[in-house]
Amino acid sequence: MKIDEIGYNHRHSLDFCINRPYGTNSWLMLIVKSPAHFRIDGKDIRTSAHSIIIYKPYTPQYYYPATDEYYDDWLHFFPDEKEQQLMEELSIPLDTPVNISDITDMSAMMRSMCFEHYSSNPYKEQSIELYFKLLILKISEKLRRKEQSHEKPEGIYSDKLIWIRQSIYRWPDRDYSIDDMAKELSLSRSRFQHLYTETFGVSVNKDVITSRLTKAAELLKTTDLSVKDVGINVGYGNTSYFVKIFGSFFGQTPLQYKQSEIKQ
Repeated sequence: MKIDEIGYNHRHSLDFCINRPYGTNSWLMLIVKSPAHFRIDGKDIRTSAHSIIIYKPYTPQYYYPATDEYYDDWLHFFPDEKEQQLMEELSIPLDTPVNISDITDMSAMMRSMCFEHYSSNPYKEQSIELYFKLLILKISEKLRRKEQSHEKPEGIYSDKLIWIRQSIYRWPDRDYSIDDMAKELSLSRSRFQHLYTETFGVSVNKDVITSRLTKAAELLKTTDLSVKDVGINVGYGNTSYFVKIFGSFFGQTPLQYKQSEIKQ
């Protein structure tokens, strides 16, 4: 697999719009982290956050934000014959957006691929090929799990759970109390946590941490805010704790992360 271009956790404003009537000569994979509109065969489709689409070469591409901001990871690439065969064998949908529910691990793989692509590592091409194969396997795995569980819970909880999750990723700085969220659904604390994990394949606590640290990484990369102020902006008033949990998540301190992004 050869990478043409790759980007991780890019943020775009409301006026962002991609309109390529003839597509591109490469394949394009998007991991979409916020609600968006896609035009497929002349029809507009609104996707929720945590969606993915893989465009084949020369397929028309038209998409734009459905909310105030748009976040995504993107990969322009040229798969070899074996990789194309793998996508076909795994029945990976092409040229249409699909909801994945939890893209956390897949986004982390894209970040690693991005790092390798712009590095001088001697085995970066081999590493990228392995990451890509794992990424395709994970996409298939999550789609199969979605088919088996039908993803959304039945009854009155579906829309409320989806709204809670969207809120967690849209406003990461808020204080999310499990007791308050459970009360909103008239559920016990344990039942709410079980239902949330059963629905999205990830715990509510992990989602809160992921949303906050993903936003923190973006602020470190795109602003001049201090580490303390970044922590406050994503709901961590205790700077020491913020540095510790950021390091556990990304494998480096916020300052190291900021410096590595500057070097790139």
